Amino acid sequence: MKLTRVLLMGIVVLSGLSACASLPGVLAGQGQVAAPLPGELEPIRAAAVVNDLAVFWVTSNGCTTREDLLPVVATRGAASTVMLRRITQDQCAHPSDDGLEVRWSFEELGLKPGSQVTIESPYQLSPSTS
Repeated sequence: MKLTRVLLMGIVVLSGLSACASLPGVLAGQGQVAAPLPGELEPIRAAAVVNDLAVFWVTSNGCTTREDLLPVVATRGAASTVMLRRITQDQCAHPSDDGLEVRWSFEELGLKPGSQVTIESPYQLSPSTS
């Protein structure tokens, strides 16, 4: 397995499930004003990019599904950055100690195979380690 690049701390940027969004200029502040992003920036526990797949582990109160999260992709040159936005809140009261693993293929993210990808998002330790 080839691990492309993993960044566990920072602020991520976006791509949609069925309709990918590209936000040029958002990361570098290139003088472009970006439209407000949907939902809230989702803290992640961990992330990996491997074999043209972006994998995230997020906190769940017991009801979070992949559809509650929106991946956002920003591309600048040959590099892309992916962040997660939570578009539906998890109101359940049964937190999962391990969180939830969610995955998106590069194809779903609108990325070419083998693309250089960085994951950016606030990093959140699991409740048992904080």
